[in-house]
Amino acid sequence: MAKVDVLLGLQWGDEGKGKIVDVLAPKYDVVARFQGGPNAGHTLEFDGIKHVLHQIPSGIFRQSTRNIIGNGVVLDPVVFKKEIDSLQKYNLNTRENLFISKKASLIIPTHRLLDQAYEQAKGESKIGSTLKGIGPTYQDKIGRQGLRVGDILSDKFTERFKHLTTLHFKILENLNITYNWPELEVQFLEAVNFLRQFKLVESEYLINQEIKNGSSILAEGAQGSLLDIDFGSYPFVTSSNTVTAGACTGLGIAPRYIGEVFGIFKAYSTRVGSGPFPTELLNEEGELMRKQGNEFGSTTGRPRRCGWIDIPSLKYSIMINGVTQLFMMKADVLSIFPTIKVCTQYKLADGTITEALPYELVNEKITPVYKELKGWNRTLSVKSIHDFPDELTQYIDFLEDQLEVPITLISTGPDRIQTIYRPVSVV
Repeated sequence: MAKVDVLLGLQWGDEGKGKIVDVLAPKYDVVARFQGGPNAGHTLEFDGIKHVLHQIPSGIFRQSTRNIIGNGVVLDPVVFKKEIDSLQKYNLNTRENLFISKKASLIIPTHRLLDQAYEQAKGESKIGSTLKGIGPTYQDKIGRQGLRVGDILSDKFTERFKHLTTLHFKILENLNITYNWPELEVQFLEAVNFLRQFKLVESEYLINQEIKNGSSILAEGAQGSLLDIDFGSYPFVTSSNTVTAGACTGLGIAPRYIGEVFGIFKAYSTRVGSGPFPTELLNEEGELMRKQGNEFGSTTGRPRRCGWIDIPSLKYSIMINGVTQLFMMKADVLSIFPTIKVCTQYKLADGTITEALPYELVNEKITPVYKELKGWNRTLSVKSIHDFPDELTQYIDFLEDQLEVPITLISTGPDRIQTIYRPVSVV
């Protein structure tokens, strides 16, 4: 039996998962998304092309790769249609190598309206939602009143759709949101008709058959581990399980089939939206980091908050995910800094020094304890680990020693060719 490798982010999302899935895809027969929805933005760059995927697995640009949107995903047909339309110029056979779970939940227009209304009502306590309807869709899923992709094949779909929107309208009546419902409804139903043209399948059977057949499979996560609904910086989290366990429930595979767990992290830290961020740099260094890394949300366009790398949070993510290999992204961004800081511990309000994430990550006053390392302070134009500046090698070695998991891949730029493999034997 084959194993399913899992690739996921270890920070607050935006780690560079899209690029790495695209790089790894030739090694896999199947790439499967297991959670999240159009709140994700997986950016791929190659051959002078830059493309952002939101719901479609990042293996779509590899013609021989079968791509699965799993049951744990929440799918917006309107966004899906726009994504497919934007891919037409690349002559991809999306109707043949893209499979969509009938059990994936549907995002309907009123979910986006509710998302907007709920966020607006929070005022200064807002979560920083992407306003894509993710939370309300998962709420309806858990409340057992949501619609699923398979429902669009039923002759009672329109009736079910109107029933759910009626429930949503009653909530929206008390919230200060204006909208043009006839326009939203027409757009949605047109997108549903478009969605019906694709392969809507019982994906849990499909992926388990692929396992039985010995196919190589990569499960692609969205967002990051620190945004997990259970283990993230609650309530400033997403609405799904972004950790390895989410691949099991989001695809319908048994834990015993999990193979390698690839944990992706940036050489520094970023966060979009509200929520705790112990190492955030609210100064010129943070602004330089943002500009050098082009740190603006691929889904929202919002500027990302930037800061130094956070070892305690990375250790936490590695622990709950069972990470077996680490991939470090955006090493090139740190090339402008003569000195690089690494947060190795937290100092809490009562003076306690700890390496553990406190339960009250949101309200606890946390002061990072830093170790300073010498930066390489020059542009990275390298083709192998042997071309690395000594300071970069020392930085990698230090992180690896702290995290106790091998760092086997270093990204030195956004293009797929700017990827350096670091054999485990080097460790």
